Amino acid sequence: MTKPTLKESYFSAELFKFLKDLRRHNDREWFEANKSRFLTFVRDPLLRFITDFGPHLKRIDPSFVADPSPVGGSLFRIYRDVRFSKDKQPYKTNVGAHFKHRTGTKEGSVPGFYLHLQPGASFAASGIWHPDAASLAKVRTAIVDHPDDWKKIRGKIEVEGESLKRPPRGFDPDHEHIEDLKRKDFIAVTPLSDQQVEGPQFMAEYAAICREQLPLNQFLAAALGLA
Repeated sequence: MTKPTLKESYFSAELFKFLKDLRRHNDREWFEANKSRFLTFVRDPLLRFITDFGPHLKRIDPSFVADPSPVGGSLFRIYRDVRFSKDKQPYKTNVGAHFKHRTGTKEGSVPGFYLHLQPGASFAASGIWHPDAASLAKVRTAIVDHPDDWKKIRGKIEVEGESLKRPPRGFDPDHEHIEDLKRKDFIAVTPLSDQQVEGPQFMAEYAAICREQLPLNQFLAAALGLA
């Protein structure tokens, strides 16, 4: 097994510079002319980070996977799906990686850890974003069935995401956790500065954040009946 890396810079200011330039020149001609910058400063360092994060993730919780495959793994594609969007810009102006639960088949329906890199707006996150209706119902039911366990998590982790304006059908509007039962997302988010991302301690810092957010993912995994 690869020895966990603790002090090594993976990302440079060139990553954020590329993303800033891409925001100003979001077209295929510019991207193709600058593809070597994307590979050198963005994609390849992120794939290396994913590879080296694997041993850390296994120690945090082996139920979650770090897959360094260039396609179909933890790395999110930089290409936007513009088929049903009014915004026809072909590229995302951020990059990210998702370390999801190993038994999951849909991105939004299993818990996981997420790394988002964007100039001035990077963050580390965990949980479930936009789960399907069946998964969402299971999480809400788990909160009702295990209110004390949920209270312990909420005492340590700030849960964010979109919410319904009214209590969901079938749930007590006077429940002590009604504000959480109204949620459509269950995510925890920790902002990251550009300097953090570029620094030699970033691997250790990101692993520490994931460890702090782990109880949320474990509760969600249990709610969904995942191993």
